[in-house]
Amino acid sequence: MRAWLRQHRRAAAAALARMVAHKAATALNLAAIGIALALPAGAYALLESLRAAAAGVSLEPQLAVYLKPEASRAEAEALGARLAKAPSVREVRFVPREQALRELQAVEGLAELAAALETNPLPDAFVVRLRPASGSAEARAAAVEALAGQLRAFPAVAHVQADPLWARRLAALVALGRLAIGLLAALLAFGLIAITFNTIRLQILTQRAEIEVAKLIGATDAFIRRPFLYLGALQGLGGGAVALALVWGVLAALDTAVAELAATYGSQFRLRFLEPADAAAILAFSCFLGWVGALMSVSRHLREMEPT
Repeated sequence: MRAWLRQHRRAAAAALARMVAHKAATALNLAAIGIALALPAGAYALLESLRAAAAGVSLEPQLAVYLKPEASRAEAEALGARLAKAPSVREVRFVPREQALRELQAVEGLAELAAALETNPLPDAFVVRLRPASGSAEARAAAVEALAGQLRAFPAVAHVQADPLWARRLAALVALGRLAIGLLAALLAFGLIAITFNTIRLQILTQRAEIEVAKLIGATDAFIRRPFLYLGALQGLGGGAVALALVWGVLAALDTAVAELAATYGSQFRLRFLEPADAAAILAFSCFLGWVGALMSVSRHLREMEPT
């Protein structure tokens, strides 16, 4: 066991020494790997920031219930009483047509248009806030639509505008974002493997004579392969660290401008860096991809290489 650990320690040290000895080539390889990994990692960090911001948004969808122009105020009061008693309704706010017209007149650019109207075309309306519902986003959206369908059946109701199914759309956008990031990560993973494959291939070609001599004196393929596998894994790990540094730098540079823009909308949205578990997963993934690329390269070339 000690001999096995000693061999692995020597192989890792040899791989690290080889990287240090070729600083320029190592820096270029790490930069290429880091940029390739920074794209999906940065997109994932942005998606997580948006998801965290959405989690702070109120989960109380609203319904706007517009009454028919001929509906009397008594019918409106009766409908409001029934809405207030509904178990899924948290708050009901009645907006008479006179108030709606005053609010329209207060909108910049519409005051002259509202003043030119001979009659008030706006209907009485209710703004209905629903209680937070449990379950998936699709289930919450379906509950909102079901209540909107019930309200449309009332004779005095002309139109019901449901909350724009934000839960379903948000879930769809998050799923689409995750799928796009997954596809991008898969594509760039092949690029990382190709970079490592080519790097190890060049190393094998430069050490061809040394490898052939080692085979002549009885070295096994596993013994010859081990330093190259560590080299690939270390390059992948270093590239992952470069990717995290790039993502952190870009998010830090953009965060101030994004925070100022969000403040104009009354939001405290900030760009967040990856959670420690996510950052560790990226490092492990990049290390694994480097190891895979090295394994593919060295296995192929060892099969083709025979001592002469």
